[in-house]
Amino acid sequence: MQSSNHGRKTGVRALRVSAADVAREAGVTPATVSYVFNGRAGVSAEMRQRVLRIAREMGYPLERHHAKLDADRTRVLGLVLAHIDNPFYADVAAGTIDAARGQDYEVFLAHTQESPETLAGVVEAMIARRVDGVVLTVLHPDDGGIVRRLRRARMPFVQLIRRIPDLHADFIGIDDVRAAEEVFCHVVEHGYTDLAVVTGPRNSSSSGSRAEAFVATAQRLGVPVPPHRRLTTSLTAEGGNHAAQRLIDTGQLPRAIVCGSDAIASGVIGSLRGNGIRIPEDVAVTGIDGVFPVASMLAELTTICVPRRHMAELAVDRLIRRIDGAGGPTRESIRPYELHIGTTCGCPPRALSPHERARET
Repeated sequence: MQSSNHGRKTGVRALRVSAADVAREAGVTPATVSYVFNGRAGVSAEMRQRVLRIAREMGYPLERHHAKLDADRTRVLGLVLAHIDNPFYADVAAGTIDAARGQDYEVFLAHTQESPETLAGVVEAMIARRVDGVVLTVLHPDDGGIVRRLRRARMPFVQLIRRIPDLHADFIGIDDVRAAEEVFCHVVEHGYTDLAVVTGPRNSSSSGSRAEAFVATAQRLGVPVPPHRRLTTSLTAEGGNHAAQRLIDTGQLPRAIVCGSDAIASGVIGSLRGNGIRIPEDVAVTGIDGVFPVASMLAELTTICVPRRHMAELAVDRLIRRIDGAGGPTRESIRPYELHIGTTCGCPPRALSPHERARET
């Protein structure tokens, strides 16, 4: 009968089991075993588990490698945001920090305010401080140099919310095109035909996709949105305020303003109200993100609710799996969203749920 111990050595001989022995027994190259033992990417999850199982059965002292890996780690994750003053990103930060601490990690937090120079500096600082991996919410299509720098440093990363198209890397987000189509169609269902759209930077994959979807949906529905009614601004309330003022200054306000984010929508609403313009009686406004709580001024904002904390938790889990060398193939995770119907679009007030009433009291 053939032994099932895979050439297991015992006693003093077990100390002599080498990585090369494990490689021969597993039928893989020594480099593959090295990748597995050192927690590096490039090996499938199935192969990783097989090599570790054979190593244990042979009596290889895996605890030495685990101790070395733990010693090499800082147990700190990097998180790079676009605008910390945007409530959306504040929620992402809170979700990331909570999820990281739940797995005994802390978070090195930074924001770039859309500056490429700041992003490059932040990434260099995180590499210098040896964070174990990075969650990036700020990548633009021309940030390939950032990705190459991280890969040269062998630092795992996950793209959250935004992504570089066609980049072979993990991504967690929503279907921005469908979300933009859904909220735009809802606005048109009110009978509005004089519309403007205000979105974030076009070099952001999420903002760019939403902007393109607004215009494409308008064309499909036969609702004109001329170029001067397609505004781009920063993903902040201040950006929305400036965009609304530009529309007010034309002397020809649209009947509805469809915004690419709630932060922009909040600035638009603030500017309109500051000029004595009623919402939705004079101008309807919608957003995307769902960041404002029920008790806030924008409780009745019609918007797309994005599960930002849940997405942050998934990003942390995916990143730590990469750090542990168990991430497997890169994956795209598109999360569901919900259309929240408020009153800023012109819909009548809805009855609050018991949970929402409790939050208001």
